[in-house]
Amino acid sequence: MRKILGIDPGSRYTGYGLITSDGRHSQHLVSGRLRLDQFGFCDRLGEIYKGIDALIKEFTPDEVAIEQVFMAKNAASALKLGQARGAAISAAVVRGYKVHEYAPRLVKQAVVGTGGADKTQVTHMVRVLLNLKTEELTEDQADALAIALCHAHTGDAEKRIEALS
Repeated sequence: MRKILGIDPGSRYTGYGLITSDGRHSQHLVSGRLRLDQFGFCDRLGEIYKGIDALIKEFTPDEVAIEQVFMAKNAASALKLGQARGAAISAAVVRGYKVHEYAPRLVKQAVVGTGGADKTQVTHMVRVLLNLKTEELTEDQADALAIALCHAHTGDAEKRIEALS
């Protein structure tokens, strides 16, 4: 079993989810979100860095996965999201982690079975796959857990392919 930290970056809320997985069976360890909307934008980036760094220090994951930037309709929003991702990635890289990146459509495909799934479907399948009955999940938490689950499934396939080469 390996511990995987999934990160759903955002400039107002950054979701995180930590699971253990053997590639077939996964278990929820902890999830939450960094609430950043009370800070100015530059301070938010610092809070993302510090928050991810603290999570890595406390939970010592084996692997880190993050969502790639999607094409937003608003260029300013896409730029802020990219900067939030950069802060989260920097925190992991400084701690010595290779960061695995997944496109939103691939995450949805891995968790729901279709790349066009909506937030409700993703949240539902995260609950099912991790057997979460009573835990309250924000969309940010569910997305972060979905990213971790995607890595658990996709990362194993990549390792098997590399082993065959």
